[in-house]
Amino acid sequence: MSDYKFPEGFLWGGATAANQFEGGYDADGKGLSVPDVIMGGTVDTPRLITPAGVRPEAYYPSHEAIDFYHHYEEDIDLFGEMGFKCFRLSTQWSRIFPNGDDEKPCQAGIDFYRNVFERCKKNGIEPLVTISHYEFPLALSHKYGGWDNPKVIDLWVRFCELLFTEYKGLVKYWLTFNEINCAMMGAFGNVMGLGILPADDWAMTFTGADWDDPQRRFEGLHNQFVASAKAVKLAHEIDSANKVGCMIAGNATYPRTCKPADVQLATEVMRENNFYCGDVQVRGAYPVWAEHQIWERDGVDVARMKELAARDAEVLKAGTVDFYSFSYYMSATAATEDTGEASGGNIFGGAGNPYIKASDWGWPIDPAGLRWYLEEVYDRYQVPLMIVENGLGANDERGEDGKIHDSYRIDYMRDHIVEMGKAIQDGVDLMGYTMWGCIDLVSASTGEMKKRYGFIYVDKDNNGNGDLHREKKDSFDWYRQVIATNGKDLG
Repeated sequence: MSDYKFPEGFLWGGATAANQFEGGYDADGKGLSVPDVIMGGTVDTPRLITPAGVRPEAYYPSHEAIDFYHHYEEDIDLFGEMGFKCFRLSTQWSRIFPNGDDEKPCQAGIDFYRNVFERCKKNGIEPLVTISHYEFPLALSHKYGGWDNPKVIDLWVRFCELLFTEYKGLVKYWLTFNEINCAMMGAFGNVMGLGILPADDWAMTFTGADWDDPQRRFEGLHNQFVASAKAVKLAHEIDSANKVGCMIAGNATYPRTCKPADVQLATEVMRENNFYCGDVQVRGAYPVWAEHQIWERDGVDVARMKELAARDAEVLKAGTVDFYSFSYYMSATAATEDTGEASGGNIFGGAGNPYIKASDWGWPIDPAGLRWYLEEVYDRYQVPLMIVENGLGANDERGEDGKIHDSYRIDYMRDHIVEMGKAIQDGVDLMGYTMWGCIDLVSASTGEMKKRYGFIYVDKDNNGNGDLHREKKDSFDWYRQVIATNGKDLG
């Protein structure tokens, strides 16, 4: 039993992304999005992108994914059986506006999401909708380049207006851009629409982004800030019940040693990875250290960035978010000298930490870091927080009885939930927790199915083989009990 009390109405649930689980990539009038031309890979083989379009001989994991498009009723009912209070999912711009700038929306796309949200309501689940989760219409990329083109702002806000209007009364929790701070990483920008895709037909994504242009990327990120602020204001005008949050890829960074230079470096890494975007979206203005610590370092035209910040200051201030949401998977350390120990894990990396263990994929496992991160962020912003991604990617194998006994996933989640409870006890206003990949889905970084997160197993392998049937893992019943007792019974 847990010693920590979670608030009444706490939003327990799970999280997904359309391009990783929805499938139906060309169904009912949907247009191609950038993820639809990203091939599969492995932990050792980078994913490749074919920006000219789909190549018939290539395998693209997003095309079918786990086919939520045709299984949504079954999947949402399973979430309801677990007792979900909240289900985080994302919309695809290219399912509503196939080319991004179409005169009329695709009615089939509108109807699909309405059916999904109504099924959630039938199960007593609040949808938490990420408007843009690493998805950008491919046609829009070809026509306008990317978010560095300010014309994209109004096109995206038009998409938001349709969502807020069509689903008024069905959806009240929204996130604008998923892990918007990942735009700080040059190799991630193409998925987010932050730069023109290369002219040649083959190029690596996530790594080796030789076409990256920091100026275009930072201007594109600025335009996303403007678009987000306009969307927040619009959401409140259309329905005063709407609550809109930012979404940050949470990065807890410790100094590798107590050497003052390591402490300073860790501070700067925390600022860049968490507070550059957080300050703009929560406080409505760029942090004072952005000019020297980021723009000058990355070779960005400082005068131009200051001009944009001044021009859009009122818009940014008027469109601050209602809450700060984030993903948390791991922590890292910052070292000014080579320790010979590089940290595995997501795109942030960092120096190794000898005091914590790692997952099968080399991601450091640090539950205590979640509590520290929660308290650091809440101290800074004093707005409600929400953990919208956290989970363990593992190679699930069947036991002798043919079932999946994922006690390691239960242990991982239990340890993190305990630390959440400690943060709440210390005064953090935490709204909810949606575990990442509540149903097995395609890995964003590698395109694999082998790296599984879910409470629910989906029969599909890395090559797209399998009948897609769903079955419960041990963690399914464990999480159901956690939710039923509002975090009191952690098994």
